[in-house]
Amino acid sequence: MEVLASRFLLRPADYQRSLQFYRDEIGLAIARDYGAGMVFYAGQSLIELAGHGNPEHAGANFSGALWLQVRDVAATQAELEQRGVAIARPWRREPWGLREMHVTDPDGLTLIFVEVPDDHPLRRDTRGDNPQKP
Repeated sequence: MEVLASRFLLRPADYQRSLQFYRDEIGLAIARDYGAGMVFYAGQSLIELAGHGNPEHAGANFSGALWLQVRDVAATQAELEQRGVAIARPWRREPWGLREMHVTDPDGLTLIFVEVPDDHPLRRDTRGDNPQKP
């Protein structure tokens, strides 16, 4: 199987409220507005808010979060607070070394804003670590 593209599809209970949250409060850039929904850029991914379909069953069994990497989580938190976004959990350094801050969208989905510090293993260049390399 070859995956050509992907996006995270949300079917919010209140489309206009979620549109305001992701576009105006969080400040995601618009990739495409197709009339019945809007697609936002989210780093290497896309987030689509669908104003169609059945929101009642869209996330009924969903237990997860949306992970969004940012350059500076403290600055991101300050920016969101300035826009009036409620911070569910202020940023802190996690035991696994990442700096994380939580926000909740209008439908209860947790957005985890993550900063990867310079000294974190996710930043290590592993291309030279291959023992099988000739």
